[in-house]
Amino acid sequence: QVQLIESGGGLVQAGGSLRLSCAVSGGIFSMYAMGWFRQAPGKEREFVSAVSRSGANTYSADSVKGRFTISRDNAKNTVYLQMNSLKPEDTAVYYCAVNVRSYSDRYYFLPHEYTYWGQGTQVTVSS
Repeated sequence: QVQLIESGGGLVQAGGSLRLSCAVSGGIFSMYAMGWFRQAPGKEREFVSAVSRSGANTYSADSVKGRFTISRDNAKNTVYLQMNSLKPEDTAVYYCAVNVRSYSDRYYFLPHEYTYWGQGTQVTVSS
């Protein structure tokens, strides 16, 4: 069983930064593609960023491109989301997710492509 634990959320002023972490246990982390999603109140869950199992390939949604950076440390079984220049519209619960069926070094950006999800961490950006 794969388990994910997110951390690093909190309250920050607009323009500030946060770094989210997602520690993964169970299985072979270096074989998994990883992703970050978010869900704001009253809205559907949306894709934020994804990284391939080696970390060489990444992709981010247009809404966060240039501000958020996804990375991973396979030695620490952890994926990160560095969030800079935060805006009030970034306020949401952020979830990390694991794709355990990645047969190539690619990323995935559809929720149904992910097998396991973390419990989420709240990010609130005040104006």
